Amino acid sequence: MLLLSIDTSGRQGSVTLARGEEGDSSSAIEMVEIMPLVGGAFSAELISQISTLISSNGYTKEAIGAFAVVSGPGSFTGLRVGLAAVKALAEILAKPIAAVSMLEVCAVASRVQGKVMAVLDAGRGEVYLGEYEVLSTVPVKPRAINSEQLLPRTDFLALVKGWNVVTPDPAIAEAAQAAGIQVSAITPISAADVARLGWSKIKAGDTVSAMQLEANYIRRTDAEILKKSRL
Repeated sequence: MLLLSIDTSGRQGSVTLARGEEGDSSSAIEMVEIMPLVGGAFSAELISQISTLISSNGYTKEAIGAFAVVSGPGSFTGLRVGLAAVKALAEILAKPIAAVSMLEVCAVASRVQGKVMAVLDAGRGEVYLGEYEVLSTVPVKPRAINSEQLLPRTDFLALVKGWNVVTPDPAIAEAAQAAGIQVSAITPISAADVARLGWSKIKAGDTVSAMQLEANYIRRTDAEILKKSRL
């Protein structure tokens, strides 16, 4: 099966074409090619990059068997661009989608097992936080212990006792280490990491349709905050 994976959740993004064997009991998936996406230009370049990625590797869009996409948390605009592209393609091709949390991707990509707390910088002195139990199964299956949440950075630092903390954000790692907390700093996440987790979800039947795909912003938009303040 050919899998198209997209990450437009952060300042930079990427799109990946990957290939996996549907009947294979392992979670192995082969990366065909990874293309970077320039932050701030997702809406202008995503569709053309997808087209180039597919055609340059000798495929047509009809060869795509499934999609994996980061559904949140992250940039409101970036997430909307990625999700809109996947929704359109998946609806046209009638193919399943693995909606992947960036926090969940971080937990799995860290290769840390047990109780894992994945943390991402949310700006405004806040962090996105997800608590998981990562099991040593094949494929790896993280189990969410609590719902993902948005917290002030100081509150996060008070919650980490007993957890393996993982983050791709150097500033968060430095702040945690300064507070005496052991942190696993992981390399920046790409659409290849999204593809690996997405493939595991697809093989487990954990997919949604184009109609069911929704963003998981965690943080409310400024418009929602302003509306509530006026009530």
